[in-house]
Amino acid sequence: MAVKRSAAAFSVDDSARSSAPTSPTAHKRRRVYCPDDYEETGVLGEGGFGVVVSARHRATGELVAVKALHSSSSSSRSSSSNRSSSSDAAVSGLMREASFLAACRGHPSLIGLHSVSRDPSTGELSIIMDYAAGPSLHDVLHVHRGSRPFPEAEVRGIMKELLGGAEHLHAQGIVHRDIKPENILVIDNNGGIKICDLGLAMSTASDAPPYTRCGTVPYMAPEVLLGMPDYGAMVDTWSLGCVMAELLAGERLFDGDEPGAQMLEIFDVLGAPGCSTWPAYKSLPLAGKLAKPPRCIRSCRRLRKLFPEEVLSREGYQVLRGLLSCNIDKRLSATAALRLPWFTNSGDASAV
Repeated sequence: MAVKRSAAAFSVDDSARSSAPTSPTAHKRRRVYCPDDYEETGVLGEGGFGVVVSARHRATGELVAVKALHSSSSSSRSSSSNRSSSSDAAVSGLMREASFLAACRGHPSLIGLHSVSRDPSTGELSIIMDYAAGPSLHDVLHVHRGSRPFPEAEVRGIMKELLGGAEHLHAQGIVHRDIKPENILVIDNNGGIKICDLGLAMSTASDAPPYTRCGTVPYMAPEVLLGMPDYGAMVDTWSLGCVMAELLAGERLFDGDEPGAQMLEIFDVLGAPGCSTWPAYKSLPLAGKLAKPPRCIRSCRRLRKLFPEEVLSREGYQVLRGLLSCNIDKRLSATAALRLPWFTNSGDASAV
């Protein structure tokens, strides 16, 4: 396990976040359009395609986040056909994200949509969503705590919220596809958690396979790494298992810098696939091609050794092992995980 290598991501993060907004005048950029009843208060993040700012409702004082595309992305008027195509894709992606955020509205562990606005003078689209003040879970663990592991009781509280958010997404037919500590916000001192950034999400109802390989390699499910064309919501519960392990250890459980290396790390901890442990393995497009486990790790089962009972109880290990099953048929869904004794027999969650 190692946390110092940078994660290889198959996505462009348009909204690199900080724990507090900066002054809008500190960035040389055009002003993001906000409806008249909102006033922009700061920059939350900026990327290649767009910018996220904070804004305050003039009447109520409520803070929101506003995400907009840069003018080159949001305008369809371009001298380049390639740029126009890219712009159309960016606008389509923003509207997809808005539809997913709308399905999240009202859930305490998810960022929800308030509205979609269009600048009447430029046609620029922006989405107005919940504002979550606070650092990412990644920053809490690796910056504020210096990679000091969380105790089991706190991990249980965090995981209960995360699994509740994932359960709601999956019930709406939405798969996040990029759950990781950087996309989880800590919103208060009482352990409040929100899953954010649905830019890579997909709908199992409207998006037909084959699905692309996307996400961040150290949190990617094995079936995604191995090219399964019709994966589903279980890719998120695998990612949540990786998050759980990272909170308990203070570092990533798997940290491959590309898919082949990642599969070898998975084999090293969980063992190589066999007919009894993962019957569907040989049917996956990249099985045996992406990575072949050395003989020395073919029978390796190291997960419990990495998380002994003094670190994680039997009930907690039941959750971790169930989330990190390479065999999709045996992997826990969010709903099934929440029904296990680790959650049902616990008291109130501890603060982060």
